Amino acid sequence: MSLSPVLPKLVGQRVKRREDPRLIQGRGTYVDDVKVAGMLHLAFKRSDVAHGRILSIDARAAEALDGVEAVFTGPQMAEMVGPLPTLLPFPAPERRAVASGVVRFVGEPVAVVVARDRYIARDAADAITVDYEPLPAVVDPEQAMTGEPGLLHAEFPNNLMLASLPMGTGVGANGQVDDTAIERAFADAEVVISQRMVNQRLAPTPLEPRGVVAHHEPGKDTLTVWSSTQSPHLLRTFIAAMSDMGEDQVRVIAPEVGGGFGCKAGGSAEEFVTAAVSRRLGVPVKWVEERSEAFLATTHGRDLIGYVDLAARRDGTVLGVKLRIIADVGAYNHLFTAAIPTSTMMMASGNYAIPAIRATLTEVFTNKTPTDAYRGAGRPEGIYFLERAMDMLSRELEMDPAELRRKNFIRPEQFPYTTETGAVYDSGDYRKALDRALEKAGWDQLKAERDAARAEGRLIGLGLSMYVEVCGVGPSASLPMRSPWSATGGSAPRPARRRTDRATRPPLPNSWPTSSGCRSNTCGSTTATPRS
Repeated sequence: MSLSPVLPKLVGQRVKRREDPRLIQGRGTYVDDVKVAGMLHLAFKRSDVAHGRILSIDARAAEALDGVEAVFTGPQMAEMVGPLPTLLPFPAPERRAVASGVVRFVGEPVAVVVARDRYIARDAADAITVDYEPLPAVVDPEQAMTGEPGLLHAEFPNNLMLASLPMGTGVGANGQVDDTAIERAFADAEVVISQRMVNQRLAPTPLEPRGVVAHHEPGKDTLTVWSSTQSPHLLRTFIAAMSDMGEDQVRVIAPEVGGGFGCKAGGSAEEFVTAAVSRRLGVPVKWVEERSEAFLATTHGRDLIGYVDLAARRDGTVLGVKLRIIADVGAYNHLFTAAIPTSTMMMASGNYAIPAIRATLTEVFTNKTPTDAYRGAGRPEGIYFLERAMDMLSRELEMDPAELRRKNFIRPEQFPYTTETGAVYDSGDYRKALDRALEKAGWDQLKAERDAARAEGRLIGLGLSMYVEVCGVGPSASLPMRSPWSATGGSAPRPARRRTDRATRPPLPNSWPTSSGCRSNTCGSTTATPRS
């Protein structure tokens, strides 16, 4: 008896998109379309200094405006919202939804205004005056590692959230390091390429900025939240725990979400504040982010410095890679902040069978917006460092960059392949994928056009890059799940039960298991499936 194909309507078939008609006809519902009777609007007064001590906040002018219902400062909000959670087993400084005492980046909230409409709320926020004692602004991550020109958090000497985390060849299960293999690779090399590279900080810019509507019904003691979130279940868990409510009392609705790219992946200070204010006032409350506000307050992405050393023979065989990463994480450890650069380390092998790899990570606090997941979440950064080094090697050897890559690809018969940084690649035929891409692009013709242009004194660039994509945990050689961070002592916990009873409300530790049962720094990173 023959077996029917798996999901015949989805695999290998054209799938009609069901959401398009309502979106292209303007019939979708976004957070800002949600209107509830009696709804008030919320706005934030944000810091305009990168680092400073709050001496005083004068909200009298704001409170006097017609239509203003309430103004809350940091100490008042601290009674309503606890410290913000993180999802990692890394040390993290305490962070409050609204700052009190010290501000640590431009855009950090210092006060909250609630008013009858958003325009009054914004005018009232502008009317609040804050007196700061300026503190040294720490903006250069490499200088910050020396403790200069100041410290962001007293409990983190030299501004180091993570001083040195090794991964790769010679790194043992308990963190012990043996340099024999990596040193031998570089000793045997006939050529070594070295470069300091910067993968710049960026501000995610989804079409729809963040937004949230919270509606607490006091009679039933239930809370309904509409949020432009990528993770409604995770947000429900956080709000329930931070509000001392059971998860059965909290409902989170993600309507149409106009882009996220990682920056809407978890709970944010603004979501927790809006929910807390709705509970305190007993009315629905809406907050929708302005674009200029988003550039300052929404988590940023990347911001890595990479010191890359690549060892090879003159025939193009890559023998080893050293990658030292300095990650500027910003002012605080957000939900996934500390884990993202570890993905950069894990992807240091790219598509290649590199026999020796040593990656080392340092994470540094600076007076900038906190970083978190964005578009590939660590993988693009690792590929950027490696592929630039491969291009530098091809120029040094005067070797076609495509041929250099072919020479070092993981061969089809080597799959499943475990890289030196612990990732398991299920399958792939990189040579076939590259040859097809070069054929489609007309690679030889492009090279001829480039050379002809150079002969005429014109410069035309021709680039080539290969990558693998982290695509999540699924049926693969890596199951049962095993963390690629096991070399540094990481492991995946057993799945956590979903708690819905009010008597056992979930706590908020710094290491919070996700609904899939693995910590966020291992989820989606155990298996890397190659894509051309």
